Amino acid sequence: MLLLSGFILCAVVIIAAGIGLSRYGDVIAEKAGLGRAWTGMVLLATVTSLPEFVNGISSVTIAGAPDIAAGDLMGACVFNLITLALLDPMDKGSPVFRKAGQSHLLSSAFGIALLGKASVSIMAGPVIPSVYHIGLYTPLIIYVYIFGVRLVYLYEKNVLKKFAADVEKVLYPHVSAKKAVFMYSLNALAVIGAASILPFLASGLSDASGLGKTFMGTVFVALVTTLPEMAVSFSAIRIGAHDLAIGNLLGSNMFNMALLAVDDVFFLKGPLLSNISGAHAVTGLMAILMTSVALIGIISRPGKRAFLRFGWGSLAILALGALNVYFLSRERS
Repeated sequence: MLLLSGFILCAVVIIAAGIGLSRYGDVIAEKAGLGRAWTGMVLLATVTSLPEFVNGISSVTIAGAPDIAAGDLMGACVFNLITLALLDPMDKGSPVFRKAGQSHLLSSAFGIALLGKASVSIMAGPVIPSVYHIGLYTPLIIYVYIFGVRLVYLYEKNVLKKFAADVEKVLYPHVSAKKAVFMYSLNALAVIGAASILPFLASGLSDASGLGKTFMGTVFVALVTTLPEMAVSFSAIRIGAHDLAIGNLLGSNMFNMALLAVDDVFFLKGPLLSNISGAHAVTGLMAILMTSVALIGIISRPGKRAFLRFGWGSLAILALGALNVYFLSRERS
């Protein structure tokens, strides 16, 4: 009961602070002249992915549980895409993909590339060469992530610059930049504090459940650590900041793959992806399929919904997410 009470308290703090993060992140994007998609992908995604960072480092160093670390990061990508699908019915006007900026095509493509690299490396296992204990995939993942972030930034600043007056409407003339930075930092600290405790509470609950580490890390721990992304994105949709919400989720997936490389550095027993269950590759491949559906939705920009205000793309993403959970429930390792 103590663990469960702490879990609920941390979740409440994360949700409340996530609302503030989305609002003041949007203000900062406006005041600094940054594209909202890039701000969501970098500024928000970095903060909201801190639970995965903390959980990953502690799992591979203190707990000695690499499957929890990898499962958390891979599973978080799936849950972020499920969250993206759940944004659809929250907008009464039109499907969420119809309002997504074209720069999300880049973040989706880079997310697929990073997930693909990680999944192939997991399947290859010991075949992947390494330098000391670090797999050769690690520097490649980090390079692709940095290159992707820079490319999205340049796209929004250069290609869309002449359309900025139409695309980025002034929504916060009454909020100063100084106040926005202060309030953003305050809410970020709240998220970091609560999210840092959350994975340890989840680990305690997982020990009592008796479920396998792969299943627990990919489903339950991943669900817990994606609470910041969910809170921020849901709040961003409510204030009409669609690009901020979508950029946060797709950017978090890119950042999660970068964290996989960081965990590899801290795991001293050998290349991380060679010492985990092959079931994580299934999660990676399912995340690739889900991202591909989102990519199609952003390109096609559907105008109609299919069922209960969900578009066909969102329903497909939810179905793939459920299928991934089913596959993992059959793999109790």
